[in-house]
Amino acid sequence: MPHVPALVAVGLTKRYGSRLALAGVSLQVQGGECLGVFGANGAGKSTLLRILATLVQPTSGRFSCYGLEMPRDATAIRRLIGVVAHQSYVVDDLTVRENLEFYGRLYGVSHVAERLSEVLHLLGLDEQAGERVRALSRGQQQRVAIARAILHRPPLLLLDEPDTGLDREGRERLLSIVTEQVACGGAVVLATHAVEFGSRVVTRAVFLERGRLAWERPAGEGLEEQLERALRGC
Repeated sequence: MPHVPALVAVGLTKRYGSRLALAGVSLQVQGGECLGVFGANGAGKSTLLRILATLVQPTSGRFSCYGLEMPRDATAIRRLIGVVAHQSYVVDDLTVRENLEFYGRLYGVSHVAERLSEVLHLLGLDEQAGERVRALSRGQQQRVAIARAILHRPPLLLLDEPDTGLDREGRERLLSIVTEQVACGGAVVLATHAVEFGSRVVTRAVFLERGRLAWERPAGEGLEEQLERALRGC
């Protein structure tokens, strides 16, 4: 989808009763970008990602994905995004392969058997394909969640603390997936408080404080140090 931003958000606000979780956040993400969303716990990162993933509606504000508007085009938008959230969205009593086959049918993935094998190998899950998800370690379950998110080759990935539970090898596999997504012209929004991990892959960073966008800057030398200082000051 040339010349159309992957994501445009304007004035996103979310209230839970009297609590203001997100306060007028606006941002834009282009294809070929990985936007890092940083901030302390409770800063609004997960709320922002849940809104962009169409999992919750904002109290006010609007956003579009590749020119499609929410909430009007919600169904079409969901086919363009892959989401890794705090909830895995896989069925514990099914095997890894059965879960991915289900999502492959849901998204109408062509040559699903070939794609499934490719994704299993990409996440290092070949040997666990026949195991029930509930029998896997926390890190392996997170790999399954990532496999589910990328199975249908979405042009936009929304990743909320995607490195949770991953060992060093798992993090390297995740970084390779994000790098490849960006190199192929796709877009990524990565929310994390893990500064060292996020700084390695983002092309631009925004920092949230108490639901507000405090600052943004391109990636580069000094980003990790700036983020560390900002987090210490929260």
